[in-house]
Amino acid sequence: MRHGVHRASRIAAAVVAHYAQVRRDLPWRRTRDPYAIWVSEIMLQQTRVATVIPYWQRWMARFPTVSALAAAPLDDVLAAWAGLGYYSRARNLHAGAQAVDARFGGALPSRAAELRVVPGIGPYTAGAIASIAFGERAPLVDGNVARVLARVFAIEHDIKSAAGGKALWSAAGELMAALPATAAPGDLNQGLMELGATLCAASQPRCLACPLARDCAAALTGRQDDLPVVAARRKASELPLLARTVVWIEDGGAIVLVRRTPDGLFGGLWELPPLDVA
Repeated sequence: MRHGVHRASRIAAAVVAHYAQVRRDLPWRRTRDPYAIWVSEIMLQQTRVATVIPYWQRWMARFPTVSALAAAPLDDVLAAWAGLGYYSRARNLHAGAQAVDARFGGALPSRAAELRVVPGIGPYTAGAIASIAFGERAPLVDGNVARVLARVFAIEHDIKSAAGGKALWSAAGELMAALPATAAPGDLNQGLMELGATLCAASQPRCLACPLARDCAAALTGRQDDLPVVAARRKASELPLLARTVVWIEDGGAIVLVRRTPDGLFGGLWELPPLDVA
């Protein structure tokens, strides 16, 4: 998908200029440490920024390097994550750190393609680390960026579909390729994320305040409420209610606990011994 080099360059420059004016002062934006950026990106998945800040600060104090995280027992890692939810993120981060420590001597690779080989690092996270920490012209697409791109370029595909994903990544790549030589790739990516999180909201987008309004296909045609295209969600199926009996066992003042299997919502956490009743 090609949208015109001059238009793409104009859009990229506008995003970077706007980001320079409105960027929030977040602790992980004060560093180029790729590990610190990696941790922040994983924590920010499914979690609000205000919630992440104190967790990120405590995490970086406790596990300041990839090697420190890799050497830590999983129980310590999960304890540091307690309260953030989605514990698979902590397990994947721990496993990824161990892989980086073993394969790369504790130093994260500088290229997005190399970062993709690390367990738990997908296209988006690889693009974030490579562009912000190392200045690589690596695009990225997350939910906020997808919304901006779908509106600016009038992408008619369902953004959750394979065709939609291809179109979004193509558009993100065009903007990155057209970025002025003096601009930082990480600022373009973070600027797109910032636009999606603030002005280009899912409902009631603030188009009049958006720096891309004159180049946004949706805003120019009054279709900002129609884009992005998202297929209707399937009706959630009712899950059976599972009643479990657990056993409280004390031994010398200690309580007996067992670890759950690694998979599932609370995988790897501790619980009272269950007593399955047929």
